[in-house]
Amino acid sequence: MRQIILDTETTGLNPASGDRIIEIGCVEMVNRRLTGNNFHFYLNPERDSDPGALAVHGLTTEFLSDKPKFAEIADSLCEYLQDAEVIIHNAPFDVGFLDAEFGRLGRPRFATHVLGIIDTLVQAKGLFPGKRNSLDALCERYGISNAHRTLHGALLDSELLAEVYLAMTRGQESLTMDLQVDASAGATGTGVAMAEILVLAPTDEELSAHEALLQGLDKEAKGACLWRQLSEAPND
Repeated sequence: MRQIILDTETTGLNPASGDRIIEIGCVEMVNRRLTGNNFHFYLNPERDSDPGALAVHGLTTEFLSDKPKFAEIADSLCEYLQDAEVIIHNAPFDVGFLDAEFGRLGRPRFATHVLGIIDTLVQAKGLFPGKRNSLDALCERYGISNAHRTLHGALLDSELLAEVYLAMTRGQESLTMDLQVDASAGATGTGVAMAEILVLAPTDEELSAHEALLQGLDKEAKGACLWRQLSEAPND
């Protein structure tokens, strides 16, 4: 599967009031492997950035003055995104700006150019309800270094988001996905490396907490809860 991790930087927060995209960065991933086939442009928005936005991305009007306009890179962007699923953190924000840019050119909305859109902010809120789920917070949660992220940058943020997405969606496959296959593997000749799985025994405190939880479930169920029924069922 081909997936594109995408991020933008903008002159402000509201495309309806004329704010524009000033940077777009995309990272390609095929079958959960980064390919290095990235797409990155700084863009001339033909207007100044709001002071608050400038403090976030640091891209001055002077720096952007000789960069291409969005219209000049639109064809290349659409070609790059073709037949790909797109991954964005807080997708409505970036998609809203992309829709506005495409609309100025008389083109269909962004979603019509891609196979689908995954919003990692929605995914993160489902995994960590009530917690901070910004890109920085997720990097910290998953142990991904973002020490070099002093300012926001579309390509840098896409690269970080790719790592966050892989961490969020890895699940059990993390036991084997990064192992190298040995061409001279053992007697089976399958060439599949096996992962070493460390099993930690629960502490007395954890066992007590588990038993208290089961007792509460027993009380609500007015009998043995499903967990007890399954654990006490005889093995065939």
